[in-house]
Amino acid sequence: MVGVPPAEVWRVLAAVDEYPAWWPWLRRFEARALRDGDRWSCTVKPPLPYTVSFDLVLRDVVARRCVAADVEGEIVGSARVDLHPEGHGTALALVSDLEPSRTFLVGLSRLAGPIARDGHGFIIDAALDQFVAHALDGTDPAPAP
Repeated sequence: MVGVPPAEVWRVLAAVDEYPAWWPWLRRFEARALRDGDRWSCTVKPPLPYTVSFDLVLRDVVARRCVAADVEGEIVGSARVDLHPEGHGTALALVSDLEPSRTFLVGLSRLAGPIARDGHGFIIDAALDQFVAHALDGTDPAPAP
């Protein structure tokens, strides 16, 4: 829950040029806008000795309500962010169904099983927390995962 209305959350989400400042583990990010059909190219450096590159193909972008994306590249699947008005603020919900496609990551996932899934879930949760802390509250984000 954040203390600003959905319109303000959406305004900040639409500032795609600011994303690298919010997430220091985002090593490469290319995006034009928060709109249906846009393709965002990303490289992420988790707190492990590898990077992960993928594209987000935006679909179902509804201003101030939700954005869904198909994920392609070294991880594949789908992700969705929903904004729900709650009092004078906004509840944010991030749902993803992702799996590795890169041979190394598939092997790591098989070897580490739940540990790998929990670790990547932690990274996704930390990303949302950093967005709220830095982009919406104006505070310094938590250290990169």
